[in-house]
Amino acid sequence: MSKLGNLSDGHVAFDCPGCGETHVIAVAPAASGALRPVWGYNGNPAAPTLTPSVLARSGHHADGDGKECWCTYEARFGRPSPFKCGVCHSFVTDGLIQFLGDCTHALAGKTVPLPEWSEF
Repeated sequence: MSKLGNLSDGHVAFDCPGCGETHVIAVAPAASGALRPVWGYNGNPAAPTLTPSVLARSGHHADGDGKECWCTYEARFGRPSPFKCGVCHSFVTDGLIQFLGDCTHALAGKTVPLPEWSEF
């Protein structure tokens, strides 16, 4: 079974058990020739290795401004936020995901198997 989704234009994706989001990573240059970061990929969707680390930041962790972020959404709009502020930083090696200590979720510092890819 595959732990990665094979997306268009040289991208792969994986379901992250730490932050509950899907991380999309470019593993080949853009077909258009546009410059973008490209991760190394071992080509094995059943036991993927991606290099270097994968870092995803959202909300005030991405832009540094805590005034108008997902943390204050409910107070501003009177309903729960559809997103959350956070940091998810990991190494994906041989089908395992090692979460680094700067993660803001409960799996920080832990290593767990990457889940099977689920089509949306």
